[in-house]
Amino acid sequence: MMEQICFELENVEVSYLDKEIIKIDRLAIHQFDRIGIVGKNGAGKSTLLKLLAGHVQPTKGMVHRHVACGYFEQLEAPSAIPANEVDPVLLGKLDIPKDSVQLSGGEQTRMKLAQLFTPYYESLLIDEPTTHLDQQGISFLLDELRYYYGALVLISHDRVVLDELVTTIWEIDDGKVSVYSGNYSEYVAQKELEHKQQQEAHEQFIKEKARLEKAAQEKMAKAKKVAQAGQMSKREANAKPDKSFMTKSKGSSQKAMQRTAKAIESRMEKLQEVKAVKEERPIVFHQSKAVELHNKFPIMADRFTLQVENNVLLDEVSFQLPLGQNIAITGNNGSGKSTLLQHIANHDPSLTISPKAKMGYFKQMSYQFTSNETVLQFVKNRSEYNEAFLRSVLHSMRFVGTDIQKNVKALSGGEALRLQLCQLFLGEYNILLLDEPTNFLDIQAIEALETFISGYEGTILFVSHDKQFIENVADVQLTIDDKKIIHSGN
Repeated sequence: MMEQICFELENVEVSYLDKEIIKIDRLAIHQFDRIGIVGKNGAGKSTLLKLLAGHVQPTKGMVHRHVACGYFEQLEAPSAIPANEVDPVLLGKLDIPKDSVQLSGGEQTRMKLAQLFTPYYESLLIDEPTTHLDQQGISFLLDELRYYYGALVLISHDRVVLDELVTTIWEIDDGKVSVYSGNYSEYVAQKELEHKQQQEAHEQFIKEKARLEKAAQEKMAKAKKVAQAGQMSKREANAKPDKSFMTKSKGSSQKAMQRTAKAIESRMEKLQEVKAVKEERPIVFHQSKAVELHNKFPIMADRFTLQVENNVLLDEVSFQLPLGQNIAITGNNGSGKSTLLQHIANHDPSLTISPKAKMGYFKQMSYQFTSNETVLQFVKNRSEYNEAFLRSVLHSMRFVGTDIQKNVKALSGGEALRLQLCQLFLGEYNILLLDEPTNFLDIQAIEALETFISGYEGTILFVSHDKQFIENVADVQLTIDDKKIIHSGN
């Protein structure tokens, strides 16, 4: 029995200000498809989802929708559905306050999920649902979608969520959609195989080109020798019995060799060039002696209580944060993670902090720059590193081509966040405090951040709900639970 087609896209193009964002010949989504959409920020992932939902119309082509769909938009506030129209069981599971008018970012996301899952839709289109969700909220999302009976199309920067939920990956790159079978990890393995095959094909191309060049040079050298042999003295030539035959013979032999050489050169021109795979060089952020720390534990707490108004978040906790380690702070929304980071940044007198601590602080906020500088000038004016290194750092965080010449005032929200992260790692700090640094980054930028953290010689304290990110970079994990801190290695 054939599965029902839920969506069809035919000869679809979406352009904005004469720039082609998406071009699709044909794509279909079937009844039980579970598709994850990946690609860089700005590649068109959300635009594709909006096309499917009918929120954006194609510049050319047709989008056919055969079923009703539920649509979760990342940046949209919860719709004004009365609480009595949302499943109370879901409200309870998601721990959404009943009477709260001012919902936090995490509470807004949970309310939107409750609204999405209250009715049944034959298809779900979901854009970055884990932004602002704690681990409890992510577990709820996974439970709801793991056995969802319908077509699921999901954009997520959370690699664990993609691995759990999808069986096909759509990769958007340069406006084109490539389809890969399997979950995110299987997609990564396929991409690695593609890169390996490309590198092998490149090496074969270089080898064959060198062989043909050598063969052409040898033929031309032989032709030159024949020509030199033909330039005999007049007397030697007159002494030969059949001068004309010998001259013709040598002349035709020379021409034949030249023709062969030219034919080889023609084959070289027709060789299909295969580019080498670009290898990213490892990035290491060396610390200057001026900011070196020697305290074994530059941040310590002894029976520390953290209270906001009448709300006690941490009750007489003690901890020591080790020098040069990457320390993850985890816990549910509202447990006090960001507040603790803020108190450390403000050098709370109740904490013991090394007097030589120089802290760089990345907050959960939208960054806007006011200086009249290009991206490259911005980092150059705030760093001691040479320009070549600065360019490689910016390139890793996907400031490519003319991006480094953009004025910082004109950067998009995502670009501004990436530049802020570059500045922190390049700055004269010895401790970095990162509050949910992966929230609005795409997977490629998250992987670049992981590279930065691996190459950083100072101490990093970060808040995150991204399990894969924590697993990849954390040396130590501190979990806030019931006003206490539980310490574990990673």
